[in-house]
Amino acid sequence: MNIGQASKATGVSTKMIRYYEQIKLISPAHRTEASYRTYSDNDIHTLRFVRGARDLGFSVEQMKTLLTLWRDRSRASADVKAIALEHIAELERKAAAIQAMTKTLKHLANHCQGNDRPDCPIIEEIANASEKEPSELNARFGVNAMK
Repeated sequence: MNIGQASKATGVSTKMIRYYEQIKLISPAHRTEASYRTYSDNDIHTLRFVRGARDLGFSVEQMKTLLTLWRDRSRASADVKAIALEHIAELERKAAAIQAMTKTLKHLANHCQGNDRPDCPIIEEIANASEKEPSELNARFGVNAMK
């Protein structure tokens, strides 16, 4: 199967397949004499696994670890669970940060007259935020949770 067919079969773009090979997330594809990539059923299965992990928001490093565990039939499910729980906590921190930013923007939008006058609390808050220390910004906008 060529790279285009592998892409269609897995939902992973050809660009991402090449990238995953480059960063050694997946093994390099077998090459024909004409240097075209060819993918086996096992390669397709691996790409589908990677896509599933990516769709759940796992980082490349986490995907590397998950792939290693997936291939290890003697793995402990506790190892997989620990990665998932760590990822859940990260997603919850990001969700909380997004909610804090949303709350702040809603508050500012509600206090903006939205008329032809230049006064705008949204612009003022953004301008004032640029003068604050990063730790103040993080606390105000919940950015520290976005790491």
